[in-house]
Amino acid sequence: MIPWPASERKKRECALKKKSNEELRDSYLLPILEEKVMEGKGQSPFDPAHNHTAVLVDGMLYSGTMNNFLGSEPILMRTLGSQPVLKTDTFLPWLHADASFVAAIPSTQVVYFFFEETASEFDFFEKLRTSRVAQVCKNDVGGEKLLQRKWTTFLKAQLLCAQPGQLPFNIIRHAVLLPAGSSTGPRIYAVFTSQWQVGGTRSSAVCAFSLSDIENVFKGKYKELNKETSRWTTYRGVETNPRPGSCSVGPSSDKVLTFMKDHFLMDGQVVETPLLVKSGVEYTQLAVETAQDLDGHSHVVMYLGTSTGSLHKAVVSRDNRAYLVEEIQLFTDPEPVRNLQLAPSQGAVFVGFSGGVQRVPRANCSVYETCVDCVLARDPHCAWNPESRVCCLLSTPNLKHWKQDMERGNPEWACAKGPMGRSHRPQSRPQIIKEVLVVPNSILELPCPHLSALASYRWSHGTGKIPEASSAVYNGSLLLLPQDGVGGLYQCIATENGFSYPVVSYWVDSQDQPLAMDPELAGIPRERVQVPLTRVGGGAAMAAQRSYWPHFLVVTILLALVLSGALIILLTAPLGALRARGKVQGCGTLPSGDKAPLSRQPCLEPQKESRTSATNVDADNNHLGTDTA
Repeated sequence: MIPWPASERKKRECALKKKSNEELRDSYLLPILEEKVMEGKGQSPFDPAHNHTAVLVDGMLYSGTMNNFLGSEPILMRTLGSQPVLKTDTFLPWLHADASFVAAIPSTQVVYFFFEETASEFDFFEKLRTSRVAQVCKNDVGGEKLLQRKWTTFLKAQLLCAQPGQLPFNIIRHAVLLPAGSSTGPRIYAVFTSQWQVGGTRSSAVCAFSLSDIENVFKGKYKELNKETSRWTTYRGVETNPRPGSCSVGPSSDKVLTFMKDHFLMDGQVVETPLLVKSGVEYTQLAVETAQDLDGHSHVVMYLGTSTGSLHKAVVSRDNRAYLVEEIQLFTDPEPVRNLQLAPSQGAVFVGFSGGVQRVPRANCSVYETCVDCVLARDPHCAWNPESRVCCLLSTPNLKHWKQDMERGNPEWACAKGPMGRSHRPQSRPQIIKEVLVVPNSILELPCPHLSALASYRWSHGTGKIPEASSAVYNGSLLLLPQDGVGGLYQCIATENGFSYPVVSYWVDSQDQPLAMDPELAGIPRERVQVPLTRVGGGAAMAAQRSYWPHFLVVTILLALVLSGALIILLTAPLGALRARGKVQGCGTLPSGDKAPLSRQPCLEPQKESRTSATNVDADNNHLGTDTA
């Protein structure tokens, strides 16, 4: 550990610039040689709150960050290496002042930057945020006369992740590259949130963009700004050769550079529909990999970090729809996931947050205790081993005797030859029965554990439905009021992917009148359990048969008294108002002991009409009171 305190002068300067007076404490840093210290402006942000990105390619650092202390000057910059230092021109409107960078991904000839900013090409009353992808060429050396030490190949286009007919997910949060697979080319996976809250909560989406589609949009038409109308339109002029913004060898001409100053925005968009949409969740980071299932087929697996410190694992199916496999809450106190890094050799995902780094296994197969659970999970990393009767991590494919069904997730045939752990029909024999004894003067609560967030749950009573008159379902639990005919077998049935199975089975019995044992349930292990009880004062039977006639009489009498009082007030109100009016109008006949009004105006003449309406009387009184004040 080496001390690295800020000087008092620097602290005062930060305080004058409205920054906090915090110091970096307990920082473990490697010693830095003085000759290796270099200027970090344009390579790292001034403030940790500023979103920034950087990638090292062939010894050169490509960074997107803020170039000033206030965070109002975004910049894309190339430093280090043998190539000249290049950056965006701050005097040209290439980047909006609020641009926020999230990722930098190198390709063969270019480096792509992903960011979001206010869209200047759309004319709306509200500031519209939009997601962008920008490219710069690796062999760019800047201009000789124009755009010296500036990018001459900077172009940007709009990324659009939206469902048909709905508001787009217009704010990109992170993006990663998945290299080309056996059947698909390289793709950019990105997480988005929306500028608008739908239903009071924000939503997130994951879109996958083909790298070839991104390349093609930069080969299309340009946009240009009409200075007379201040509107962006499609450029329809003649293009020069070589094409402006292309990675041609050698410096470009002044004519091309002049064109590039104003034609940096592409006319086309890179559009995709979401693979996954999750409401009430804000995704902040993602990591993507491919995993082979038991049959050797490849599946895309996504790890998604949220703004509240959760880690979601999702698998993309063959129809390009993603489904969640598991959700893990990583932190006790909710805070955003700052970074995700896959370590395939260690079988782990490293999660960065404000307090450090957590190591999380890529798969948690041991949580699936039965073959049904293991198959229903549809996790390509996990398969059921019928010999050890354990859901195991699939290290190598082609283990033919193991059980897995990634396409359908149907455990009925996958687990048919071995112990299933659950039944594929609600009426079949349960694995274990929990015996519950009815307690007098109480309401019985039978919990139902929700083992899967993708399943729907319902209750059954024997071979029929539960008795509605003496039962209710609350938060998944079944509430029973002890009455005649409520005993017997109760099962909580889960249905997932078209497959139904009993989650838990209860046998409700009474000490006074025990039920005869069902012959079909003979031989099934039983376990005596205690379930939550709610005491009912005066007995449950009395509560069910209690008469509400006394309450009705009391409420009726109180209502009659209230109405009578209101009627008396309405009848007496006009008489009192008229008396008050007479006092004001008869001021000429005041008794000798009363004082005269302060106003020197003459007394008002008595009204010829006599109004008896309470509304009119109040209006006259208000009018007279204003005149005599």
